[in-house]
Amino acid sequence: MAPRTRGTRGANETVRHFLEQLVAGGEEVGLQVAVYQHGRLVIDAWAGLADTATSRKVDGDTLFTVFSTTKGILYAAVHLLAERGSLSYEDPVARYWPDFAARSKAGITIGQVLDHSAGVPQMPEGTTVKDLCDWDRMCAAIADLPPLWEPGSKTGYHVYIIGWILGEVLRRIDGRPVSRFVQEEICSPPGLQNLFLGIPDGVESRVAALVDAPPPDPAPAGPLPLLEKAIPPHLPAAAVLFNLPEVRRACIPAAGGIMNARDLARFYASMVATGVDGTRLLPAERMALVARERRRDVDQVLGLEIRKGLGYFLPGPNAESIIDSPGAFGHPGAGGSVGYADPVHGLAVGFTKTLLVSPADRWKTTDVKVTRKIREALGI
Repeated sequence: MAPRTRGTRGANETVRHFLEQLVAGGEEVGLQVAVYQHGRLVIDAWAGLADTATSRKVDGDTLFTVFSTTKGILYAAVHLLAERGSLSYEDPVARYWPDFAARSKAGITIGQVLDHSAGVPQMPEGTTVKDLCDWDRMCAAIADLPPLWEPGSKTGYHVYIIGWILGEVLRRIDGRPVSRFVQEEICSPPGLQNLFLGIPDGVESRVAALVDAPPPDPAPAGPLPLLEKAIPPHLPAAAVLFNLPEVRRACIPAAGGIMNARDLARFYASMVATGVDGTRLLPAERMALVARERRRDVDQVLGLEIRKGLGYFLPGPNAESIIDSPGAFGHPGAGGSVGYADPVHGLAVGFTKTLLVSPADRWKTTDVKVTRKIREALGI
């Protein structure tokens, strides 16, 4: 699918050439980028290999695991229920999921989960890959977790856990599993056909194989204690786990989304300006509330200051790939994927890739380089 406007063909070629340079220079293996502006697809580019073992090339239909970039879709589902009056951000999680009240969690609100201040970022001890793929087993274990700090007093990234907490609240309210809700309520209205929380068998041949990169040089001083609780070493956000067929098919709504850049960008385009093809998922007033800063203190899990709204990350230090524009919101993913929306410029960006890297210098990451190149090419 080529960009629809002749005036943006130069921007598309600029970005495509930049992606090819990244691959040719050995910085990347396979990657895609798509950009909507004012509801129109203006950049649709890709480069490199989707699978180094078979030399399969990336094309526009290749699907990528995007890790925490998935959270943006999950958050939209929760905000859609809020918009419909089915929940309030100040409601306790336990109002809908009574078992969650165990071990001093009765007062934790949906809003505290969304801004990562609920105090339960840790994975249940002993969680296996089999557990990870079993929704009911994970929810039962999470309900029995104690908070690690007074809910609301600090913020700490709930890396994996947030997906089951919010997803179970959604299921208890609506009755549908979160994967089905997303397909019917988030994907269907704007016509997203390449975005999955658990892939069907028929699309596996289109999924790119993730590639684990060596650790950054210089290596970090040492692991952060809470980060190891949130992402146990045996369940890493890495190719060794997320290339597994059973993990690709599981609904892991905070980290396991599989999609292409076009649908990621189109998803964000459906929440800015007039939406896409006459469809807007959530009104401007709701998204302005969602993108209002709620936290900017040092994250207890990541050890970094990150501006957070109601779920979405906001522009600022340690979220450099999200454009610094009023009202902008989005979410990055481990290894370098990102999706974001910029209401001021009517912009929506989706970026997906295979090589999972974590450079010590955030300004040298590919997602920052590519999103900066997008803005240069479009004159923003």
